[in-house]
Amino acid sequence: MLHKAYTIIETLADGTVWPENATPVTIRDADSKKFWPQGYAAGTASAGIKSGKRDLMVIAAEKPASAAAVFTRNLCSAAPVFLSKEHLAQASSSMRAIVCNSGNANSATGDKGLRDARFMAEKTAEVLGIEPHEVLVSSTGVIGVPLPAEKIKGALDSFSAVVLEDSCAKAAEAIMTTDTFPKFFALDVSLSSSVVRICGIAKGSGMICPDMATMLAFMVTDANISQTLLQDMLSKANENSFNTITVDGDTSTNDMAAILAGNGDAQEILPGSRDAEIFYSALESLMTFLARLIVRDGEGATKLVAIHVEGAPSVSDAHKAARTIANSSLVKTALHGEDANWGRLIAAAGRSGAEFNPENVSVRFDDLVILEPGYVSDFSEKEAKKILSRDEYTITLTLGKGPGKAVVHTCDLSKEYVTINGSYRT
Repeated sequence: MLHKAYTIIETLADGTVWPENATPVTIRDADSKKFWPQGYAAGTASAGIKSGKRDLMVIAAEKPASAAAVFTRNLCSAAPVFLSKEHLAQASSSMRAIVCNSGNANSATGDKGLRDARFMAEKTAEVLGIEPHEVLVSSTGVIGVPLPAEKIKGALDSFSAVVLEDSCAKAAEAIMTTDTFPKFFALDVSLSSSVVRICGIAKGSGMICPDMATMLAFMVTDANISQTLLQDMLSKANENSFNTITVDGDTSTNDMAAILAGNGDAQEILPGSRDAEIFYSALESLMTFLARLIVRDGEGATKLVAIHVEGAPSVSDAHKAARTIANSSLVKTALHGEDANWGRLIAAAGRSGAEFNPENVSVRFDDLVILEPGYVSDFSEKEAKKILSRDEYTITLTLGKGPGKAVVHTCDLSKEYVTINGSYRT
């Protein structure tokens, strides 16, 4: 399982242009607690929610850390989402820990669900010797099933001895549901007077069409950043990373992306500084990397496809077209069948609400021109098939000559997706 994750990380990193002064941490560090930034550690356990697998994770900070988060805008938000928002407000956005269970979403569980989420925070705080409002709580798994709080308690009771010992890879594994590999990465970032580290883990495979956040993503850094600047950075980076992916068009009730910052010896990063520019670039790159891993692991997916839209009248129009194409079941099944059916692409763009003249549209698969303005289509099916048979490629729609452009990452839709989700609870 972990070997597959390493292979994908190496493949994607080879094609990623990392920002200036930011380099990927070597993968051989992945099974070492040194992978975490200064002042952070993690613990995992098997609570018994998922049979025989790690299903509980805690990330702890040695000292209070600046905290920022974005959450799902789904009206049916889960209890942990409500509680974490409450704690961010109570603690003036200073946090000491993140606790997350997998296998149960604690969503649509009423008053009991909120009590159980509070219990998770209280028990985590007791183990770590901190206050309950200093804990962010998250859950993922089946919706509408009561959380087995006693199992959570039993697992947390064991954390006092192991909370400082688990690797980033194990933490990522503990928050998986239908994921086929753990998703994690880190960057060392050279600032003007120090080197800081950003480490992130994420989970997601199905029910992916983020609206404020992704399925789950947790990041920590030893960089010292004020809460206000950190929230600004996270929100902006989120729009350019997790909010540009889709697997199936469904936004979860539990979506959450959070970051803790501080605990290191580096000087504070100030708004408008060169250090702020460098750190933000690294944060967005790391989040984009994790987002791409989520799409790569889409349930039953065999393709990672970037939908580029350019030449739109506005960025908003470009996003509308790109997201509609990326979410189209007909487009996604054509991707799976390796069918160069450009008609599905322009049909999706046409119903997206974006403003453009259909006569001006052109389409490319990587560098192969499929459609030219005026509905002129004269391409080699053989060459198109070569591109569509790859694991990863880009589809570009040029809508006209406007300044608007956007990109959304998507995947194909296979029979396996139906199989997985048709029996998710069993």
